[in-house]
Amino acid sequence: MLKKRVITALWGIPLLITIIWFGEPWFTILVAIWGLLAAFEFYRMVAASKVSPLTYFGLIWTLLFILSPHFDYDILTPLLLTSVVILSLIWLLLRRQKEGAFIGWAWTIGGILYIGWLLSYFVALRGGCPPLLITKTAGRNWVFLALFTTFASDTTAFFVGRALGKHRLAPRISPGKTWEGAVGGIIGAIILSLFFTIPNPLYLQGISYWQAILLGLLVSIFGQLGDLVESLFKRNMGVKESSKLIPGHGGFLDRIDSVVFAGVVVYYYVLSLNAGWLDWL
Repeated sequence: MLKKRVITALWGIPLLITIIWFGEPWFTILVAIWGLLAAFEFYRMVAASKVSPLTYFGLIWTLLFILSPHFDYDILTPLLLTSVVILSLIWLLLRRQKEGAFIGWAWTIGGILYIGWLLSYFVALRGGCPPLLITKTAGRNWVFLALFTTFASDTTAFFVGRALGKHRLAPRISPGKTWEGAVGGIIGAIILSLFFTIPNPLYLQGISYWQAILLGLLVSIFGQLGDLVESLFKRNMGVKESSKLIPGHGGFLDRIDSVVFAGVVVYYYVLSLNAGWLDWL
């Protein structure tokens, strides 16, 4: 399993770096494809539990949310939220299957918001879309920070937990995770986040050491919570992995469980920095 993970990472990470570096339209295309595949896995697992979600509707609105930052965000987001509720309810009336309709509807909405809406924050971050008021170069570096800090947290949590883990973090959700691993993940994330405060091609101007430390802490905590959320979802669905499409890593949904929360954290952290709320650090 570890060997497969490493092999996948050896070709996957350089490809990801290249796409993020060159930006649009490639970055949005990557997020859109990944999001659609993750949403498909999500609805497939829900359907396997004998609930019928509105899969095609969910996939369409997942894509619309991911693309929304490229348009008027202030107008389109409320429109998408309103339409996803009203149109999906109308869709229920047109379906033949009426039993358990609202359970399937709830899972449909959940998938759209969990995957589509949360991934849209990465698209907004990379493009420096309003109200962020940052350059596309800065947006690129913030995306790198969100992803690499999350990867550092996941990796150090895995190896520290494997070597030193004794106290289980959430035994009823994910028995393999430990408090020792969680602390190791936080330390790894903080160390990686500090890399963005020193002169290098990914340097983020205007972020202090303490601001980077706080951000690394938040990304790791919320990333690990995101991991637990997906573990709880899979446990409820009675599966171990969302699929086996990515060797050694499970499915597309498995690979963004930590990332979707991290992107939101970094997005609002940038807004807080721009507003001057973190100048005390």
